[in-house]
Amino acid sequence: MNTLPPLSTLRSFEAVARLGSVSRAATELCITHSAVSQQLKLLESQLAAPLFSKVGRKLQLSEAGRTYALKVRVTLAELADATRQLQQQTPQQELVLAVLPSFAQQWLLPRLPGFRQRYPQYRLTLHASLDIQPLAYGQIDMGIRMGRGGWQGLQQEQLLQEHLVVVAAPHFRHGQLPASAEEIVSSPIVHTVESWHSWCQQAHVNEPPAGTLWINDSNLLLAAVLQGEGLALMRHSLVARYLADGRLCQLSPITVPHPSALWLVWPQHPQLSQKQADFRHWLHSEMAAYRHGLPAGLQAS
Repeated sequence: MNTLPPLSTLRSFEAVARLGSVSRAATELCITHSAVSQQLKLLESQLAAPLFSKVGRKLQLSEAGRTYALKVRVTLAELADATRQLQQQTPQQELVLAVLPSFAQQWLLPRLPGFRQRYPQYRLTLHASLDIQPLAYGQIDMGIRMGRGGWQGLQQEQLLQEHLVVVAAPHFRHGQLPASAEEIVSSPIVHTVESWHSWCQQAHVNEPPAGTLWINDSNLLLAAVLQGEGLALMRHSLVARYLADGRLCQLSPITVPHPSALWLVWPQHPQLSQKQADFRHWLHSEMAAYRHGLPAGLQAS
């Protein structure tokens, strides 16, 4: 950061480059002609590169100066925009949530209009990430994470014990869906990080072979299953709305607990801020409604 020129030199340079005149730049910046000239000399000295050349009495940007001017103009505009946004809001109005990309897209986003209608005073920012560190550093207000808990430096409470279900599109294999556990494990499967071990133990069948398609992202996995590429073992929260509207079918009543649960986490503070308390209350009510609507055979806590 020590290599950055003073902001005043960059503003003077950008104004001269844009207006083509030291005098006009001085008028715009409300400083003297000599002050602008000194700022340009200081900038060229620090950069060790000529930014202008004289053509008669006029200044003309060098090739390096022209390229630099474009980048400086964009940077100053972004800085001005960030400053305006900061001045137009208070920290209490900004609610920043770190969310799992798959859970955010398939479960949280469809429900967010309800939160925004109930709490219009908050500007909501979703930070899709698997990284827990920004939460511990206080850069994020609250987060939704999967795991077994016990994260240091964070307050945490369990939201939901996830369960795994076997799903496929209705048109998979031209509608000839597998009807038994044996048929399921012998069908084309889109594999992911979820292990079939517990499901197969409960179904009393051998685990399926590795298969020919493996996807490490839940949203891509869901897209592949909806497309009819194969069946898959997926977290119920990610497929619940697709099962409800018929875009997916649950192929077996057998379900198994996921080794990890969903957690609400936030930086350690003596007490929650109002925005954190509001989101927590809303999320708990949505989770309660989701659990209440679960099939009788699928026990989730």
